Amino acid sequence: MKITDNLGSKIRYPTQSGSFYQSTEESLKKQIEYCFLHELGPKKIPALNKNGPCNIIGLVSPHAGFMYSGPIAAHAYYALASDCKPETVVILGPNHTGYGSGISLMNDGFWQTPLGNVEIDSEIANLIVKKSKIVDIDEIAHRFEHSIEVQLPFLQYIYGSNFKFVPICFQMQDLNSILEIGKTLAEVFLNKKIVIIASSDMNHYQPQKITVEKDIEAIQAIEELNENRFY
Repeated sequence: MKITDNLGSKIRYPTQSGSFYQSTEESLKKQIEYCFLHELGPKKIPALNKNGPCNIIGLVSPHAGFMYSGPIAAHAYYALASDCKPETVVILGPNHTGYGSGISLMNDGFWQTPLGNVEIDSEIANLIVKKSKIVDIDEIAHRFEHSIEVQLPFLQYIYGSNFKFVPICFQMQDLNSILEIGKTLAEVFLNKKIVIIASSDMNHYQPQKITVEKDIEAIQAIEELNENRFY
């Protein structure tokens, strides 16, 4: 994967097109629709509610291949489409590669998928860097990382490419670092219509019974706003 400067516009090209998701515009749209209509998904195609209440502040969406977790991710994006169209989407993803700094943010340019290019919200990105002591502007962490990229096709399907986003990649995932980032994001997002997407596979390998138990524990901790219990 490469990040190039094309006529003054920085472009991050996809790494997972043709593996985690389909590689052409038509086939990718069909794959996403299959996820929405799947028996484990919402079972219907979402309709965008552009002027909705914007009640959703954040959501969790898996980042495995669409053939594995796409129908589950579709539930999140169905709810998001039904809620409103936010000003900006901030995607938080874990760093699987080990490249780059502890918490890495790209602050300009575009990310490309088969559905088109999505622009980074430079204003919001730079505000986050300005207010945080632990976030770095760093492209290296994003070059091969899939956790953020695989959220974009769903967002493009419901919004088109006419939205902006901010990608933040985490190697540092200790509680103190996350609390610091949470405080920063809350300050930056105040009085703005911004949605946070936490890209996370909650479980890869354990039996369904254990997965459900862990899901319930995590959901209860989130509802209680209990960071220590969640960790």
